This record gives sequence, C-alpha cells and structure tokens, in this order.
Amino acid sequence: MTELSIDPQGRIISDGSVFDPRQLAWRPASPLTDARDPSDLRTMNVRDALHHLHETAPMRRLPVGVIGPREATPGQCAIAETLGRELANLGLTLLCGGKSGVMEAVCRGHAEAGGLPIGLLPDEDWRAANDYVAIPIATGIGNARNAIIARACFAMIAVGGGYGTLSEIAFGLHYGRLVLTLDAAPDVEGAIRCTDIDDALDRLAARVFSRDTVEMPPA
Repeated sequence: MTELSIDPQGRIISDGSVFDPRQLAWRPASPLTDARDPSDLRTMNVRDALHHLHETAPMRRLPVGVIGPREATPGQCAIAETLGRELANLGLTLLCGGKSGVMEAVCRGHAEAGGLPIGLLPDEDWRAANDYVAIPIATGIGNARNAIIARACFAMIAVGGGYGTLSEIAFGLHYGRLVLTLDAAPDVEGAIRCTDIDDALDRLAARVFSRDTVEMPPA
C-alpha cells in the first residue's frame, strides 16, 4: 500500500474502506462514500496520511519501540535523535529503555518535537531515567523489561546494538512485531534492514494502515 485517498471530511479512504483512527482498522465505507466523485478525493502516501491523522483526528497513539546500545557512537546518536523527532511529528509515541546512548538521543529528539517519551526502566527508581524521558516507569526487573518493551509496542526500530539489543529484536520477532534495523544493528532473520530513516518511517506508516487487521463492520 503506497497511496491512500482523503475525502473532503478528512477521512482516509482505500478500496471501498474507511480507516478508523481510534481502532486503527479498516471498515467498509458507506454507499455514499463509495459513490463519491473521484475528483472529490485527493491522494497521499502513507506517511503524509499518518501525519494528516495526527493533525486532524483523535488517533490512537501507537507506541514505537526504539532500541540500541548505551555506549552508542556519535553517528548512532544522531540517527536516533532524528528518528525520535520524526516519530513525534507523525504522532507516534516513543517507548524505550529510558537510559543513555541511543535511548537518550531518541528521547531528546522526540521531546524537543513535542512528544512525551516513555522510558521503561530496569531500575527500581524512576530518577534513573535520562533527562528527556517524560514518562519514566521504574520496573525494578532488570533486563527482563526488554520483553515488556517488545510486547507493548506495535513495531520496533533498532539503531546499532549488541547483545541487549539482540534480545529485544528476538522478543519482538517472537511476538510478531515489525522489527526494523538501522546502522550496525544485529542481523536477525525476520528483521528488516532499512536503508535510512525515511525507509524506516515509510515502513512504519505502511504498518499502521496495513490490512492485516480484521475489518470492522460499518459504524
């Protein structure tokens, strides 16, 4: 799915279905929508459509997990910061481990773009979070929190990483999540290596509008 249509009411339309931004699912369009003059519709790619919903509709804020090493390279931190900013611009919630390195960089970009980064900490004290985490959750369960991050998000993006990141990728794939990788993230069968941030964001947006979800009955 590369292009969607938007009707004069601001609804996302595709192949006789309307996208429900609260349920994040497609439902059959009404006969009135089906009969609409095609000239009344304008097309958008999936990222522009997602941004449109962020600006105009009460969209459910899906969490995206961003994972990566605490000892990150400057290049990885730059990628993570830009990624966090773009996720916020698309109205997507950030979920990460809340510590340093890639986690701090992605939180910084997300927060500076108006997002509310969630940090799921391994520690017992919320004050262990980096300064850019808006919602610190102290789990006190150590690295076992990696499984929760993978379970709670609808997609994961790895920026670099070592064994800890590898475990999160494995959990994500086990739970059937879309797992995308950037920079020197571990290569794991089932994870999709992206050429750049734009590629990763396009794949995320496409997943939001995927028809893998069960279509809802007409409202």
